[in-house]
Amino acid sequence: MLNFSRWAVFAIILPLAIGVLCAVPSFLPDSVVTRLPGFMQTRVNLGLDLSGGSHLLLEASTQDVAKQRLTNMEEQVRTELRRGDPRIAIGDISSRDGKLSFMVRDPSQVDAAVERIRPLTQGAGLTGQRDFNVEVVNSSTIVITPTEAGINNAVKSAMEVATEVIRKRIDEMGTREPTIQQQGDNRIVVQVPGLQDPKALKDLLGQTAKLEFKLVDFTANPAEVAQGRAPVGSEVLPYPDNPSGVPLIAVKRQVMVSGEDLTDATQGYDQNNQAIVNIRFNGSGGRKFGQVTSQNVNRPFAIILDGKVLSAPNINEPILGGSAQISGNFTVESANQLAIALRSGKLPVALTVVEERTVGPGLGADSIRAGLIASVIAVVAVALFMFVSYGRFGMYANLAVAINVAVILGVMGMLGATLTLPGIAGFVLTIGTAVDANVLIYERIREERRRGRNVVQSIEHGYKEASRTIFEANVTHAIAGGIMLALGSGPVKGFAIVLLIGIATSVFTAVTFTRMIVANWVRRTRPTDITI
Repeated sequence: MLNFSRWAVFAIILPLAIGVLCAVPSFLPDSVVTRLPGFMQTRVNLGLDLSGGSHLLLEASTQDVAKQRLTNMEEQVRTELRRGDPRIAIGDISSRDGKLSFMVRDPSQVDAAVERIRPLTQGAGLTGQRDFNVEVVNSSTIVITPTEAGINNAVKSAMEVATEVIRKRIDEMGTREPTIQQQGDNRIVVQVPGLQDPKALKDLLGQTAKLEFKLVDFTANPAEVAQGRAPVGSEVLPYPDNPSGVPLIAVKRQVMVSGEDLTDATQGYDQNNQAIVNIRFNGSGGRKFGQVTSQNVNRPFAIILDGKVLSAPNINEPILGGSAQISGNFTVESANQLAIALRSGKLPVALTVVEERTVGPGLGADSIRAGLIASVIAVVAVALFMFVSYGRFGMYANLAVAINVAVILGVMGMLGATLTLPGIAGFVLTIGTAVDANVLIYERIREERRRGRNVVQSIEHGYKEASRTIFEANVTHAIAGGIMLALGSGPVKGFAIVLLIGIATSVFTAVTFTRMIVANWVRRTRPTDITI
């Protein structure tokens, strides 16, 4: 039990040395850390409450979700009735009052039309209802009405997707450990540590990033377009940078290629050194884009983002190879933001900022200072208690606690974990409880000495018998910490991370490390008695 080979000593010292070494950069200024080797640049990230940052509360409009669902259903109905056999002719589809209604030209095909449309509806979660009701009015008019259960289910699905898209966009910014969580049915809380200017974040998260490529309707009358009117099958969209000076343009309703076919988007430069966005399509999108551009050479096409035309270049030749460029009046920053938004995917619903707060670093500095003072007081108090109670063995426990604190910081740096104010509380708690194992061990050694065992036997039995109790006690702590980590978020999660890392490192330092030191002292001095 007290015999440690050289390999065992090496196996104990090495991970502790690595942990302490990885903790050093967290205490150094940025200018010094950047000059260190790559493996030495691991640092503990500070949370919003310590380093300051931005807090945004985003809200989604349920009306937008309902409107988009109606638009999608309209397209599906047209496609199904047109492509089916036999083809069913219908009149114009109205979307007034949040419903779709249209007349079937041949009354004998009404039942067939209903049979084709009903499979387009689906169950609304576990409610037992459909997401749309299909009914016949006046023997030849079909009305499709969205149900409340269907809308609620669509909002829930849209918010889940929106939360994930926001997470991807913020991760693309290189920001570590943001807090992104849904609040209520249609709100998302975003907290980004270290970001003092939230404008770039708002611009990025405010983009729906719905990208579409459509042909320009060059047959449209410019005078009517200027008044917002377009021919049948076309629509008028805003075009702020239109070279003709008219901030409107008519485009075909049919989408050539959409952003859903993108696989990558990066900021780049054109031949005039202007900022652009280079995009690449997947196989299906590349084929569609190549086919459309081959059939429409010498015709303009519009690049549309969130309902606004960015540019309308001419198709000089077929665009093959599955890649293209998006040009416009971009700055390098705006082009990079658009590339990030396109890479992370489009938001299924538009989000608006309803609450915005900026946490200054001054609050963080005060929190860190208070946490450091509390930690120092805790360390000094624990060290004095251990030294007074256990003498030499207390000093071994104090050394283990000091190494334990450094190793916790080192492990957090290697994992890229974030230290929050509750995390500092976890540190103080770890310092206070780290010596629990040593107290159990030393008290057991005292008991063994009182029973008449010699020094070596007392130490062996003390470590062996107490280790079982220490293991069981820390397993219960780890279970509680694991539950907080899995189910908690924000501050609770930060506390759980420090607690779990502290449990693992404190057991190793308090049991294995101190046992090695005690064994080395016993071998060297061969004491006949110990004061403990």
